[in-house]
Amino acid sequence: MARVLDLSVEAAQVALELPDSFELDDVERGAALGTWLQRMRNEHVSARVFAALVGQMMKAGSPSSDISMVASMIGEELEHGRLCAAVVLALGGEPVMPVGHLEDVPTHDDAEPLEALLRNIISISCLSETVAVALIDAEHQEAGPEELQRILREILADEVKHARFGWKLLESHQKDLTPELRGRLGDYLVEAFLHLRQHELEFLPPTPSPSEKAAEYGVCDGMDARQLFFDTVDSVIIPRLEEFGIPARDAWRASLVLEQRLAAN
Repeated sequence: MARVLDLSVEAAQVALELPDSFELDDVERGAALGTWLQRMRNEHVSARVFAALVGQMMKAGSPSSDISMVASMIGEELEHGRLCAAVVLALGGEPVMPVGHLEDVPTHDDAEPLEALLRNIISISCLSETVAVALIDAEHQEAGPEELQRILREILADEVKHARFGWKLLESHQKDLTPELRGRLGDYLVEAFLHLRQHELEFLPPTPSPSEKAAEYGVCDGMDARQLFFDTVDSVIIPRLEEFGIPARDAWRASLVLEQRLAAN
């Protein structure tokens, strides 16, 4: 039986009102509800990713201050889910949806504790959270209602913190990045980039927003969002990883080849 995420109680506690949402027609409202429901689900289940990092950081001997910061991110992701649920409720929907299959956060038992941690930090913070910052910032700029601007601004501030944490942690371990470790992280990036691209494009359909009004309520233009994703990878993520001596550009190219090979089989 599929598990269902129900944040009805939490959404009601926020007591969000969107007085101008009556201007949305059925198509616009349906698109907005779908967007915020999916975001509610994604933000809520993201908490488990940071929860998995806590034990991994302890195993790697990370400072308690870093572990505490990651522990706080668990609550922040849950709060993001609650805020998104409040938007769904304010739009006249029910903040309830199936969770679907959740892959386990990889433990990378084939690697030493520090390398295993760096793999996940790169994947979670340096890749996923950095992309999230770009996409949410664009949505914040498009948002019309002040209430949605405030919610997106709050989520964006946390996502910026989550992304910066990963880049700072990578910097703090720069002395540990031997040529061999850099090479192995580059090898790992091939699958990490493939997973990132598949995940992001799955939730960014190549379709336009139904209208400018729908865009003001968080329904992005899929083609613009996809282009922003690729631009962020190309102009932000890859160059920053390369600064640490990690062969990210080669890994991105290899991930495209791997994707073509998998599609052909």
